[in-house]
Amino acid sequence: MLLGIIVGLVVLVLLVAVHEFGHGVAARRNGVVVEEFGIGFPPKAWGKKIKKSVLGKNVLYTLNWLPLGGFVKLQGEHDSASKKGDYGAASYWVKTKILLAGVMMNWLVAIVLLAIISFVGMPKIIEGQFTVPGDTQSISHPLMIANVVEGSAADKAGLKSGDKLLMIQDQRFESSKKLSDYTALHAGNTVDITYESDGVEKTTKANLASAKDSKKGILGVSTVERSELKSTWSAPIVGVGTTLQFTWVTLEGTAKLAWGALSGFIQSISFDDTIREKGGKELEVVGQSVAGPVGILGVIFPQASEAGIKQLLFLSAIISLSLAVINTLPIPALDGGRWLLMTIYKIRKKPLTKEREEQLQTIGFLVLMGLVVLVTWADIGKFK
Repeated sequence: MLLGIIVGLVVLVLLVAVHEFGHGVAARRNGVVVEEFGIGFPPKAWGKKIKKSVLGKNVLYTLNWLPLGGFVKLQGEHDSASKKGDYGAASYWVKTKILLAGVMMNWLVAIVLLAIISFVGMPKIIEGQFTVPGDTQSISHPLMIANVVEGSAADKAGLKSGDKLLMIQDQRFESSKKLSDYTALHAGNTVDITYESDGVEKTTKANLASAKDSKKGILGVSTVERSELKSTWSAPIVGVGTTLQFTWVTLEGTAKLAWGALSGFIQSISFDDTIREKGGKELEVVGQSVAGPVGILGVIFPQASEAGIKQLLFLSAIISLSLAVINTLPIPALDGGRWLLMTIYKIRKKPLTKEREEQLQTIGFLVLMGLVVLVTWADIGKFK
């Protein structure tokens, strides 16, 4: 777990740093002065001012003690700033390019990683996943055990979550339905099971439950079908197509979660016990579907690290894509929110004062921190 947490921190910091680097490059190319580029957040551990670099002249590069991402500091970051080289003095179009550059960098990282993974074999995680017909090889793998019912035949045989089910008797299974049909046909019998656990192939015997006594299932496992889609010359195309497809799926999922959270909260404060209980269940589903920093570092990355470099790269691509999507949301503390705020004031033809901008950014930041606290609390519960 410690290794997984360290790997997770490194990946998250790099992905956020790439995002901020995108802002910095776009700013410099459009005449906005970059003052500082930092890895992590203050207090500062180390810093050096470089006379000439890709981000401009006399940019301060820093390493900071809080490994929670990174930042880029531009001259005159408030929209009302007016000196030459200030972000605020740039045109509406230039500000738009600077704000969206970070998002584009995260999408670019996702495209590159998914293209590489497509070449070696990309996990199939959604129906109708993007491929290029004629250059796609579908590779199926043994079923993975997702859950073992306590006291079931599988539990008594020593099977556990994460094991790969290689064979029962002389039959191989790549479909959960075929496994279910087979165990139903052999209910009440003793069967030989070959499986892989922690990289070691093992065999065991399981006394399958009879059809009359199958409250815990005949074998007592839930399984995950695992297949990969492998491309050759079309891998770059698949990288772009899959990124667009996953972006849409992420947007849909985010909208559903937001609606579920709002609906659950409203129902949970009802005076009706039935409605309040229903709301609590909706909020519980939302909590289980979302992972914050604790869940990502303490659960997801350790599991991905154990699964290998391919899974780690795939997870990194998905997180980079998610960062791009999240930063487009219309929340004042995020890039999308800053752009929306700037656009509203431009349409209204009214100046966005430093005081008003700071007030709105603070409100957005507090909303974000509130969400992080709630998600973190849910993440802690996952360790129980």
